[in-house]
Amino acid sequence: MKENIKERLKALRGAMKREQIDAYIVPSSDHHLSEYTPTCWKHREWITGFNGSAGTAVVAMDEAGLWTDSRYFLQATQQLEGTTIDLRKEGLPETPSIADYFRTKKGVKRVGFFEKSMSTAEALSYKKVLDIAGIEMVTEKDLISEVYTDAPEIPRNPFFIMPTKYAGLTTKEKVANVRAALEAKGANAIIINMLCELAWLFNIRSNDVAFNPVGIGYGLLTKDQVTLYAFPEKLPDEVRQHLKENGVNIKPYEAVYADVAALPKKTVLSFDPARNNYAFYRAIPEGVTVIEQLSPITLLKAVKNETEHQGYVNVMKRDGAALTRFFIWLEKTLESGETPTEYEVGVQLAKFRAMDEQYVNDSFAPIAGYRDHGAIVHYSATPESSHKLQHNGMFLLDSGGQYYDGTTDITRTISLDGKPTAEEKADYTRVLKGHIQLATAIFPEGTRGSQLDILARKALWDNSQNYGHGTGHGVGYFLNVHEGPQNIRMDENPTVLQPGMVTSNEPGIYITGKYGIRIENLIYTKPHSEGDFGKFFCFETLTLCYLDNSLVDLPQLTDKELEWYNNYQERVYREVSPLLNSDEAAWLKAKTAPLSR
Repeated sequence: MKENIKERLKALRGAMKREQIDAYIVPSSDHHLSEYTPTCWKHREWITGFNGSAGTAVVAMDEAGLWTDSRYFLQATQQLEGTTIDLRKEGLPETPSIADYFRTKKGVKRVGFFEKSMSTAEALSYKKVLDIAGIEMVTEKDLISEVYTDAPEIPRNPFFIMPTKYAGLTTKEKVANVRAALEAKGANAIIINMLCELAWLFNIRSNDVAFNPVGIGYGLLTKDQVTLYAFPEKLPDEVRQHLKENGVNIKPYEAVYADVAALPKKTVLSFDPARNNYAFYRAIPEGVTVIEQLSPITLLKAVKNETEHQGYVNVMKRDGAALTRFFIWLEKTLESGETPTEYEVGVQLAKFRAMDEQYVNDSFAPIAGYRDHGAIVHYSATPESSHKLQHNGMFLLDSGGQYYDGTTDITRTISLDGKPTAEEKADYTRVLKGHIQLATAIFPEGTRGSQLDILARKALWDNSQNYGHGTGHGVGYFLNVHEGPQNIRMDENPTVLQPGMVTSNEPGIYITGKYGIRIENLIYTKPHSEGDFGKFFCFETLTLCYLDNSLVDLPQLTDKELEWYNNYQERVYREVSPLLNSDEAAWLKAKTAPLSR
């Protein structure tokens, strides 16, 4: 594999030399700016061998580097070894930004990337720095596709209909809501580039991307028309009929760029630079007024309607039952002396979820980290890399399912023999305290996720500890498990938390070479109160799965934290046990027994 990477770098550099390009950027995103991409567009993975979901490769004629964040430092170090590609650790003082790298590197006169694979926001940020440095930016050349000669075709799996009983609103209603949102901002047109937005608006789903029930296509909505651009084989008769009944036109996939270029001068285009690729930006004709703003579709999709909220409530009970059955299986398996691998554990969990008629597939590849593998934040177990689980030590399991009535994402950390060390209990409880503080937050209207992030970190900061990832991400409804626009993290994000948004709550701590700890539930923003100081919101915890009592260091918890903990455990039993048989319910009863001082 490492030799393959060297040959691929050689081929790319040959193409760069022909085009007189001194450095070439290969982002992780695809034409639709997806976090998780179909194989045909996994260009960064192909050129580097690194398969994490986030990272950017830069190939110069004399060196190459991969920029990625702390979630992937360990993974990238392992996967880049022997490739001649250097790891550039983002967020560290000694690591320059990619733009600064170009600005300071001798001999760089022309920098290239493919305009369909980069967001407008990112492309313009590069352009600003490169222009000042006198470096030309070349965006039309898809050099990776030129040298990746055996890449698979763009997937063309059929779309299927998302029924209104699950979606809550028809496509006609959603289109009307989008037009109203556009009009409120003075706009009358919008490009739909993100696959999750396309799936949401047209109430269609597909399986073109692993774990994410979306399909390849574009959309264009104007004052008078709404169009889906897709490969014809993706549109069976029932989907075509569904689209026709909802007033949706159908055109070939690539025709969208010509239609954007042909927009009339009276058009006022709502354009989200973070959610539209640079090719669309360059296609906008002169005379079209552009309003750069957050996509109203993104925001409408993020605020779940009551049908979607009820779907989450329902699915969490059933997902919790599947997880209960899994943990019973795991406990019995280890007690019998068997030693399943991390990979086998993930496969087994999927089998328990698949017993649900509404289950479609996992929402991401499970992160099953035993002992030191738990310290790799986004560890991906393979048959070759897997540890065998023993009846001792710490085990972190981050998993989720795609169901017709919701998407789940949950992390639990457990002691496999119920005999954790004092250090493990102390670290777990600090993470738990942060989780509880965020879960119980009450905050005024207009609050951003960055303003709440400290609540999840304070107990760790008080002990000079921290974690490098965000505390929370938005979650789709039978859509992508990672969705915006809201999040909860240290970095500033102007999007405020609104009632109806579903976000994760997942503080953690990672002790390299020993263990990782993360506790993750999904939380739903809802109204709390209204008075002289305005409206206040709070969170409803959606996820239902027991927490490991053996890991709790009681002296660390305040009385209010202990009350929340016991109430949560009682609720898990109350809402999940009716879906279990008597033996399973008795097991869960014991696991959720209240703690007392």
